[in-house]
Amino acid sequence: MKMNSPSRRDVLKGIGGAGALALGGVGAASARGPPSKGNTIVDVAVAADGFDVLVAAVKEAGLVDALSGNRQLTVFAPTDEAFNAAGITVDNVDEVDDEFLLNVLTYHVVPGRRDAESITGSSKVPTLNGALVNVDGTDLNGDQADIVATNIEASNGIVHVIDGVLLP
Repeated sequence: MKMNSPSRRDVLKGIGGAGALALGGVGAASARGPPSKGNTIVDVAVAADGFDVLVAAVKEAGLVDALSGNRQLTVFAPTDEAFNAAGITVDNVDEVDDEFLLNVLTYHVVPGRRDAESITGSSKVPTLNGALVNVDGTDLNGDQADIVATNIEASNGIVHVIDGVLLP
């Protein structure tokens, strides 16, 4: 489901997860001011279906404010099914080691606003945790995940939905 100018319903349905992200220098100071007008990455994730685990993980890791600011980010948002396959659920996300959770979430966030063409045209993209994600078209890290929906707009970035959880 490639979207260039999605309707509100498509955006909310398509991702929500922008939640599975984080940012370098995590915390409110990294948010760089109040959010722009419109729905932030977190707003979109909260309103969407299929991203409950991502939203819970972002809350657990204390990244809500960081992902709601003006800093432009690109997020690889795993679906609930992706998290569940990795053994992380809404019911057990609070049992996941905090440092591991923060590391994984920040590995799903790329600095800057990068559309699908920019991502899929790259062989590697840097993440906020300092590691690189290998890109081969829509495959990420040698089949750890595939990009399944792209270019979901938020006031502070772009979300690309993925069907797996990326591990640094």
